[in-house]
Amino acid sequence: MSNKSSRLLSVMVFCFLSQLANAQLTDLARLEYSFIPKSNSEDQYTRLRALVNYPIQTKEDSYLIIGAEYNRIILNLEDDYPFDKSRLKTINIIDLNFGYTFKTSEKWRLGFKFNPRIASTLTTKITSDDFFINGGAFAISDRTKDESSKRPYRLILGLTFNATTGVPFPLPFVSYFRRVNERWSFSAGVPKSNIKYFFTESSMLQTFIGLDGYFAHVQEPLAIQGRQVENISLSVAVGGLGYEYCFTKNLVAYMYAGYTFRLNNVLRDGNKDEVFKLDDVNAFYLRTGIKFKI
Repeated sequence: MSNKSSRLLSVMVFCFLSQLANAQLTDLARLEYSFIPKSNSEDQYTRLRALVNYPIQTKEDSYLIIGAEYNRIILNLEDDYPFDKSRLKTINIIDLNFGYTFKTSEKWRLGFKFNPRIASTLTTKITSDDFFINGGAFAISDRTKDESSKRPYRLILGLTFNATTGVPFPLPFVSYFRRVNERWSFSAGVPKSNIKYFFTESSMLQTFIGLDGYFAHVQEPLAIQGRQVENISLSVAVGGLGYEYCFTKNLVAYMYAGYTFRLNNVLRDGNKDEVFKLDDVNAFYLRTGIKFKI
């Protein structure tokens, strides 16, 4: 595989997985704060996130879900760079969420989602380059509340499409969750896998590995060494510990802290090829928030 193909594949995989992480229609509302400081530097990456989804029952066991999500990414670039840093102060990601889910049998449910997106620095008027289309189709077998099952589980199989990847065909998605006993559960898949220990049903600790990131359009292009920057991306692979506390069955506070074992913050041209690397040094990672879930 050529270096160009390898870079494109890296962008494709991490953008695809990070969009799955940010499109959880089981969350009715969420407020979240993320923080990554740059190692040996004053640079910082901060993300503020707000999400709301509203389910509308169309018939028994069938729901239409309408919602929206806003991510504001703040890049505090304090080091010296060979470009105008003011054009990259903030990145805005605005999603509209449309989903539909219905039961096909006692064991299986189908779900579909469609996510028009604006991902841009928004320093000038919006153009077609700021728009992206994401979506997916999923088959879900949820036996987590089946009292007759000795090992309750949830299996999700799906296909997703993400316009930022540059790949004109759907990509597969698999996630498997099992509650082993009263104290332990595990989840295997992407964008996150974890092993969770329950102190009580309201208090739990977990070890996790996961993916995070974004891809957005730079409205005012930058010129670096004779090349033009039109996009920016961040891809993060992180591992660490997390804690969740359930105030009620639906209202949950959480905090995840860890260390990145892959971090790639890159300015890219119109073909998504790398032009300038802002950072690739691993660093501390923090994500905390509160959510109201189904």
